[in-house]
Amino acid sequence: MTHTGKAHTDAHTDAHIDGHADGPRASAALSKKDLPGWLDPVVRAAETVKPLQLSRFLPPENGAGRQSAVLILFGEGATGPELLLMERAGSLRSHAGQPSFPGGALDPEDGDPKADGPLRAALREAEEETGLDPAGVQLFGVLPKLYIPVSGFVVTPVLGWWREPTPVGVVDPNETARVFTVPVADLTNPANRATAVHPAGHRGPAFLVESTLVWGFTAGVIDRLLHYAGWERSWDREKLVPLDWRS
Repeated sequence: MTHTGKAHTDAHTDAHIDGHADGPRASAALSKKDLPGWLDPVVRAAETVKPLQLSRFLPPENGAGRQSAVLILFGEGATGPELLLMERAGSLRSHAGQPSFPGGALDPEDGDPKADGPLRAALREAEEETGLDPAGVQLFGVLPKLYIPVSGFVVTPVLGWWREPTPVGVVDPNETARVFTVPVADLTNPANRATAVHPAGHRGPAFLVESTLVWGFTAGVIDRLLHYAGWERSWDREKLVPLDWRS
């Protein structure tokens, strides 16, 4: 993976989304203009990946599930591309202590879940959880909606480029334990990869990075993004990391 190259420009695929007359809401937009060249494989993956290529857990056909969104935010760090993650507070009822993308359930003011709602929700939740300034984020893609059976969330992964980075950190200790970035080079390093094994028998990809274990939904999405972007390196899937019953 290189960190230079021709920026991806495709004005015809831009989708601008503005506030509506039913009340003021933060504007959100999808744009592929002037992205760094190293994001091209991610753009292509987002445009071509099919739902079942990301996960076998897809939204119920009957429309059940709580609509939510996460922000998969790529930035440029000291060692190259990186991702923004956070660690959920250990006191939470759901996914306590688990690293995750910023995100959460859609609020009514976010708008239509089938249109711009997930974009606004991803930015709003990221601001509330990490303190980042949404004005510095360029949204450039959306992955197919996925489903988290244990919590009943229908999740829209929203892809962003941290064009103008701003300071981030824990906003509410009751919800977030820490906020951190992970170099993509660390995520693709075979030495940092493993298979997480839940006591119930479930298995899935995991990453041992930044003094934590990234597993579950977040690790699954990262794993598939690395694969379909062509960044994945061969790793030992028989390297097992057991989870405990609280996971």
